[in-house]
Amino acid sequence: MTARKTEITRADIIPMEEYGKQRAERRKALVAVKKNRRVSVGPFATFYFENYETMWQQIHEMLYIERGGEEQIADELRAYNPLIPKGSELVATVMFEIDNPVQRQNTLARLGGVEETMTLQFAGHTIKGRPEGDIERTNEQGKTSSVHFMHFDFTPEQVEDFRTPGAQVIVAFGHENYGHMAVMPDMVREELAKDFL
Repeated sequence: MTARKTEITRADIIPMEEYGKQRAERRKALVAVKKNRRVSVGPFATFYFENYETMWQQIHEMLYIERGGEEQIADELRAYNPLIPKGSELVATVMFEIDNPVQRQNTLARLGGVEETMTLQFAGHTIKGRPEGDIERTNEQGKTSSVHFMHFDFTPEQVEDFRTPGAQVIVAFGHENYGHMAVMPDMVREELAKDFL
């Protein structure tokens, strides 16, 4: 088994002309990868578990669309490298996806601090999510962001228990206005178990 890559370097960035030729194929391939890396929880939230491949694609998409050149490459590497699991964690982009703008505004206004209530529960363990420390996700008025970047830090014992075939993993919010949970499909658990080194 090849070692999991935990960081994207400048050498991993391919020229945009080359990426443009491969783009449709790469995006299609990533859809298959992402299928077993997502869990919907409650009516609005989805956990998208990131890895090297998802972040490599995200960086290339940003560079392809914005065409910011060498300066942008450094910015994108700085922004997205922290979201690649480093071997003893899972990392998720958690999105509240609400199409109606009024409903979105009203819902997010009631979910202040929701980033402090996300957990993974399995085999007697509860792993509390740790928000990426880039910016505050809840403002002074108590409105939360529609996008959260979350780290779930594992001990070696928790990694082993998570890897156990058939282990039931619950993805949960403990917020008073969003008390939802979902069982992680076993295919997702199996895929995410590969994120550990």
